[in-house]
Amino acid sequence: MHGHQLRHLSEEEHLDQWTDITIGGLYGAIKRLAAEGLIEEARREQVGSYPERKVWRITDAGSQVLSTLRLSGLSEIAHHPDPFDLVLTRLDPDHLDHLPAIIEARITSLKATLTEYEARAEAIARYLSLAESLAMQHRAVRLRAEIAWHEQLNAQLPELIDDEKARSRRRGSTE
Repeated sequence: MHGHQLRHLSEEEHLDQWTDITIGGLYGAIKRLAAEGLIEEARREQVGSYPERKVWRITDAGSQVLSTLRLSGLSEIAHHPDPFDLVLTRLDPDHLDHLPAIIEARITSLKATLTEYEARAEAIARYLSLAESLAMQHRAVRLRAEIAWHEQLNAQLPELIDDEKARSRRRGSTE
């Protein structure tokens, strides 16, 4: 498959909607895969006056790596630290009164993201396989969980702010 075919397939499959792969990043990925020996040039072709294109194929090493990545992708659970959690545990005592508005804005943003994502998912649903559809549902469920957690946080903000103010006073009296 040549780069343009891959790009077209990615657009047709709406790859950027259910993965973190950008269509614009495909050509760079092809170069990296070739440099690592995971794909190789199968041939060159030219249609009419269009520029010559390289047609790529996966190597044996590439097939082995792909098999390993598929297995690890299914078996490993990926939870990445969210910088928000660090900041939440180290709040600025001088800006605690801003916290309710900040959390409300985060909830609004998360809800908008979910709404947009679900609309895109519905628009492309007919193009997706069952597995792709399930992957998109997985992301929507994760967004809903994030919204639910933020709503719980929002409900506990008065207690959190009081606790942080008390901790700040205690720290101030020991200095």
